[in-house]
Amino acid sequence: MKKEFCGLFGIYGHPEAARMAYFGLYALQHRGQESAGIVTWDGQKIREQKGMGLVADVFREEHLGHQLKGNISMGHIRYSTTGASLIRNSQPFIVRFKGMSIAIAHNGNLVNTYELRRELEEHGSIFQTTMDSEIIVHLIARYMNGNPFEVALKKAMGRIKGAYCLLILANDKLIAIRDPNGFRPLSIGRLGDSYVLASETCAFNLLEAEYLRCVKPGEIVTIDKGNLCSSQFAEAENLSPCIFELIYFARPDSIVFNEEVYQARKKMGLALAREAPVDADFVMPFPDSGMYAGVGYAQQSGLPFEMAMIRNHYVGRTFIQPSQDMRDFGVRVKLNPARSMIKNSRIIIVEDSIVRGTTIRTRIKKLRELGVRELHMRVSCPPIRYPCYYGIDFSSKGELIAANHSVEDIARYIGLDSLHYLSIDGLLSSFGNQKKFCLACFNGQYPVSPGPNCNKLCIEW
Repeated sequence: MKKEFCGLFGIYGHPEAARMAYFGLYALQHRGQESAGIVTWDGQKIREQKGMGLVADVFREEHLGHQLKGNISMGHIRYSTTGASLIRNSQPFIVRFKGMSIAIAHNGNLVNTYELRRELEEHGSIFQTTMDSEIIVHLIARYMNGNPFEVALKKAMGRIKGAYCLLILANDKLIAIRDPNGFRPLSIGRLGDSYVLASETCAFNLLEAEYLRCVKPGEIVTIDKGNLCSSQFAEAENLSPCIFELIYFARPDSIVFNEEVYQARKKMGLALAREAPVDADFVMPFPDSGMYAGVGYAQQSGLPFEMAMIRNHYVGRTFIQPSQDMRDFGVRVKLNPARSMIKNSRIIIVEDSIVRGTTIRTRIKKLRELGVRELHMRVSCPPIRYPCYYGIDFSSKGELIAANHSVEDIARYIGLDSLHYLSIDGLLSSFGNQKKFCLACFNGQYPVSPGPNCNKLCIEW
């Protein structure tokens, strides 16, 4: 299972800023389920509410209606890629320095965390968390000696490397930053007289905000006194947005990297059907992965699209664990087949990706037990053979089945009659607006060098 990045949301100049942030984070919940936080500026100080768990569990009416006062707000939902899953690592992270209150929320992963942390500690910095995000705050504070905040911010951005989108609340200024490679998405919208910022445009849809544009790679967007100003802190010379946003992470109703996610995934399925047709009775996905690519595959092949695996939508993050003799309970509690559709059928299963293969293997085994005649799998991305250092939770080759096995071996291990991964050319043909993406997990060509200490993350407390 792939685990997601983080989600950012900010709003400037709204009388119910905290409530808007709550709904924005709610729309982005798919990007992280470990912790959630909202901060507001009430004209004198930053107010905050953070907690472990889902957005709906962390915030109550007393927080949104009374505690989180102010017309500027920003929020963060987290899945940890750096730093332990602890309340002290939840964001936004707040510091107070030289009369300023600064809150920072980060989506991404820095590749020079180890070196920067060692350097800062050598100069006396004391860290409160194990997050790479805290390094950014220490850098800003260091460069504020003799410099205005805006200059210190640009100097700090010049030191960090890797994938990052940032929201920063500096007293009454709301600031958005995107790394020069554009790894992560961040968009600007408008809600009446208020500016809105979000990792995905699905948050705008919920609030009925107007989508304006993406934050550009290497851009700093500052909203101050109701005005939006832009400046470049670095040239965007090597664009490499994360391809997995479009394959898997982003919600299908979002616009990401100027691409409509739903249409892109459907085109991946069209390309799959052209590359690897097979005679079968119907096409089906394992909900919800592969669903939209499956629609495209079915349309191109002329085969029926069936939802023969039924998902239980009421399974929470945890449930009472069964005894050991209840074999495969963890899979069955989430997905169960429509048995009459399965027996004696020739089925094409469309998946968005295969990382480790263990979950899919269990599901295929169950279908075999129910008497399926043939099982063919079509995957709407190339084989994942290299670790990701920019925020996806597969950071070693040993975790990746395609790094160590051929396609034929993977098919045998999972229990398939045939297996085909979409080619890189087929994948790139699915996008209309641009063809430059980070493909490092497929081809090992890293747009920002991870360096020798990239996996030496901070000591977990």
